[in-house]
Amino acid sequence: MTRSNAVIHGHRHSIRLGARVLIGVLVLVGILMLIGVGVVRRDAASLLQSGSLLELLGVSGGAIVVVLALVGVYSVMVDFVFWEGWMQSFPDASGLFVGNEEKQSSHRHFLVYLDGIHQSEENHPPRVQEFLNCLESEIDNDSLLVKGIEAYTITNVGLRAASYSRWFWQWLFSLQEHHPSGFVQFVCAFCIQANNVIKVGISSDRRYGPVMNYELALKIARRLEALGFHPSHASRVVLVGYSGGAEMAIGTAEMLQKLCCSSVQVISICGVFSGNAALESIQDVAMVVGSKDPVAAFGRLAYPGRLSLLPLTNWNRWQRTHSLHRYLIDRMSHNGSSGPFSVAFRQQVVAAICRELERSLVSSSPG
Repeated sequence: MTRSNAVIHGHRHSIRLGARVLIGVLVLVGILMLIGVGVVRRDAASLLQSGSLLELLGVSGGAIVVVLALVGVYSVMVDFVFWEGWMQSFPDASGLFVGNEEKQSSHRHFLVYLDGIHQSEENHPPRVQEFLNCLESEIDNDSLLVKGIEAYTITNVGLRAASYSRWFWQWLFSLQEHHPSGFVQFVCAFCIQANNVIKVGISSDRRYGPVMNYELALKIARRLEALGFHPSHASRVVLVGYSGGAEMAIGTAEMLQKLCCSSVQVISICGVFSGNAALESIQDVAMVVGSKDPVAAFGRLAYPGRLSLLPLTNWNRWQRTHSLHRYLIDRMSHNGSSGPFSVAFRQQVVAAICRELERSLVSSSPG
């Protein structure tokens, strides 16, 4: 091993060790803070008093705020580490699609599904999987639906199998699934989804977003390469993003278009997105929205760049030169029994996606 390789190997080992120590310390501090209140209040009955409950809630709330802030810093650091090539899995984009001329796929349209913040592994929840099966049966024979893209991790695996933090996420998932306390299960599920929410926030950020969006674009491009995609044969790539996945799709679209040398289209389902991403070269963006979706409505307020009061934002500049197509589904909400994956609205969402695919294909045809 050369001296430079030894130095890089040392950096990798130090970063991994430091991340593990940091997370372990955070977990230990949080537990000690929560137990500390109980130690001070020696008898269990005193914990039921209003003053003790307020103290416990205050300590718990403070611990959660600190942990979320540090998780956000950790997420940015992991992206930086990956970008700098300090992880062995850093992929090279220069050889994409080389050699695929001989084994290219017969499909010309590739639909890539990006899930919402509930996603924690490559496999989709049953209700989402049923929706994707329905969509797959309705699209044309020359279209291929690409599933199982983990939009909130750097590598091609879910949180459980991420090489740099596998031990922590497996421990958290184990607590979520098997711990007898419902409160502990809730906290663990909250932490998992908080990681994905932070990733959505990073994607919308003008400083760090391009780094993470490029990583996701490269991940999608490599999956398409494995499926036989080649720019000389493929007609387009369609990114279908649900909820926070819409932000990942819009943030990734232009970079993916450059990597694939093929047009990219975006379809959001109950999308929560900022509109901060560069969209100058993206021709088609469509939104499938529910009339009773409070989450998507709040997302528009949370990201003021989509408001018409700010005409110079990326989103509003794009809309002045392009047509945004909206498909409104009456009485549909964001999730659950009235969400887009429910039996009540699944078919309508699939029909809206198929109408948009057909419309954009006709509008892009010559003559």
